[in-house]
Amino acid sequence: MALAPMSGVTDESFRLMLLKFGRPDVFWTEFVSADGLFSKGRKYCLESLKFSHKERPIVAQLFGGDPVYFEKAAEDIAKLGFDGIDINMGCPDSDIEKRGGGAALIKNPALAKEIIRATKRGAGKIPVSVKTRIGYDKNEITKWIPVLLKENIAALTVHFRTRKEMSRVPAHWELAEKIVKFRDRYASETIILGNGDVETFAQARKLAEETGLDGIMVGRGVLKNPWFFSNNLPLVSARLDAAIKHAEIFDNFHKKDIRKNGSYKQFDAIKKYFHAYVKNFIGAKELRENLMKVKNTPQAKKIIEDFLASSGPFTAYK
Repeated sequence: MALAPMSGVTDESFRLMLLKFGRPDVFWTEFVSADGLFSKGRKYCLESLKFSHKERPIVAQLFGGDPVYFEKAAEDIAKLGFDGIDINMGCPDSDIEKRGGGAALIKNPALAKEIIRATKRGAGKIPVSVKTRIGYDKNEITKWIPVLLKENIAALTVHFRTRKEMSRVPAHWELAEKIVKFRDRYASETIILGNGDVETFAQARKLAEETGLDGIMVGRGVLKNPWFFSNNLPLVSARLDAAIKHAEIFDNFHKKDIRKNGSYKQFDAIKKYFHAYVKNFIGAKELRENLMKVKNTPQAKKIIEDFLASSGPFTAYK
């Protein structure tokens, strides 16, 4: 069970939350620009790569389109002590694609191979993996997946949608068995993980058993429920308590920026987590709307405490 890399979501504060409520077998960082590590944005990139020993094993994900920078970035990541390096070959962001990275690499297998080889050179003994999609405009697994497997990567995660489909259609999990067969034919040692639309721990287990996949990577399902990897659906009161704990952890990462009134520029970033935690129970909509207006953690805590005082800890799920 692996945590999917999600930009602006799977930062260290989120990963520390999962240590409290249910950790995955492997953590992934947010993705980081390979060339950005050697630009004016290096400090920001390094901030995104911070992790604690408690989070091991942890994999750093890189994106970009220049093999030279991938090799240099892999050297840096190896020095930082990561347990693996993952290459993003599936992100649909247009700015990333314009630079030759993300999902654009599906259309450029030659460059994809160069990037894998360069990353391996820089990584040394650290395993290198790839996360991708089933194709760009259509299902291309027969042509695309073997290209990656023949590079003898340590692991391959496949999001079971095309770049064109984004998240507008259900994930094509029916393709998983065929991808496993490709692995058995071309790279028997490569670990294969599936990704897309996994909402519960039980569903993840079932998919792995039915398809022969080695593992499942989960993104939005974990954002909705920090207890995902412990196979637990907590009381609403526990979910709301988690929202406050997450905000407090987030505050700790930004304590140097906190003003006297308790607010700080980055605080609005925590609201996406409030939005995820406060769903699917009676009164959630109104509570969520109120939390979107707060300017600091104490205000959020007061609103949640008032809600629980008026509705009780056993507020029902819809």
